Amino acid sequence: MIDIKVPTIGESISEVTLIKWLRNEGDWVERDEVIAELESEKATFEINAEKAGKLKRLAQEGDTLKIGDIACQIDETAVRPEGVTAPISKELVSVPSKNVEKSESGTAPVNAVSADIKATPVAAAIIADKKVDPVSIEPTGSGGKILKQDVMDALSSPGRRAGTVAFSRNERRDKMSNLRKTISRRLVEAKNSTAMLTTFNEVDMSRIMDTRARYKDKFKELHGVNLGFMSFFTKACCFALQEWPAVNAYIDSDEIIYHDYCDISIAVSAPKGLVVPVIRNAESLDMAGIEKKVVELATKAKENKLSLEEMQGGTFTITNGGVFGSLMSTPIINIPQSAILGMHKIEERAVVMSGQIVARPMMYLALSYDHRIIDGRESVGFLVRVKELLENPELLLMGKDPVKTLLEI
Repeated sequence: MIDIKVPTIGESISEVTLIKWLRNEGDWVERDEVIAELESEKATFEINAEKAGKLKRLAQEGDTLKIGDIACQIDETAVRPEGVTAPISKELVSVPSKNVEKSESGTAPVNAVSADIKATPVAAAIIADKKVDPVSIEPTGSGGKILKQDVMDALSSPGRRAGTVAFSRNERRDKMSNLRKTISRRLVEAKNSTAMLTTFNEVDMSRIMDTRARYKDKFKELHGVNLGFMSFFTKACCFALQEWPAVNAYIDSDEIIYHDYCDISIAVSAPKGLVVPVIRNAESLDMAGIEKKVVELATKAKENKLSLEEMQGGTFTITNGGVFGSLMSTPIINIPQSAILGMHKIEERAVVMSGQIVARPMMYLALSYDHRIIDGRESVGFLVRVKELLENPELLLMGKDPVKTLLEI
């Protein structure tokens, strides 16, 4: 028997919760196959089979395990069952929705589900054939995978969440995960331990939207990533942070720690809750470098594969509530940082320009800051500078007007 132990995942982590078994007791597992999901107070991670063999589970779902505890054992001396082959690496349907492929029988072609939707091949075929909205389906498979029965349940009760009963008043009590408990504790700590205020401004996104529309195809062709808004905002914040260093600092006891670099944290909504991975030395990255890092971190967050190192540190945070439709909000500081910038939904509004009322794509910006270290002049000055840089993208080249720089004025 080979003991599969809870691995060391960080100096500050002493225990984890076993969230889900991905293989059943007595199942044959292959070497390196993922067999369980564990969750610490900071992240979700997986444990793999170290050898091929039969699985013997020693812990139950929901159990709290110490680092080094034995979660399961694998009998590598067991005989491989007849008909059992190595698992297929791509068991989920993950082709773009525009592609068309034939079913196994080779008869009627069906549209495959989006790569963002995890479903078994049979479930995916039914979803495409019946044109079921995947959002209306309650997945019951491991890792949030949609099974055939889940789709059938959704078809039998359209308009209601799968498994619910009309006029039901059922309640459900779930144990709060370690990650959610940590998020709750840190949010309350941020509210109680900082003198938090929020200042607002708005930015005309016309120039950035025109730039993206003009160059996005060429940008993707050359760099392999889409040209999004995050690179513009990250660049603008890096210039502004270096001009207003207090916004990029934090308090440690009776000292203020300033940073000559910009480690930008980006708030990402992951399946298990909000996570904040960090773009290291963002001030030294070009636009393509920022976009590639954003894609990398966001993908890892959605797949619960972020490491502790990728979420630790950070000198300033950017959060985008606009992707969920938020028009305005007051973001909470990501302690020990001293400030966080909130992006919001772009909405066409009537504004006055040169005495004329015109329609412009406008976005509200919100900067929440710790008044103990950042004064009103600094917070407003920082936000105005970000607004100036975003409304004049050419300034993002070096933080200055190219013509004025040429003329040395």
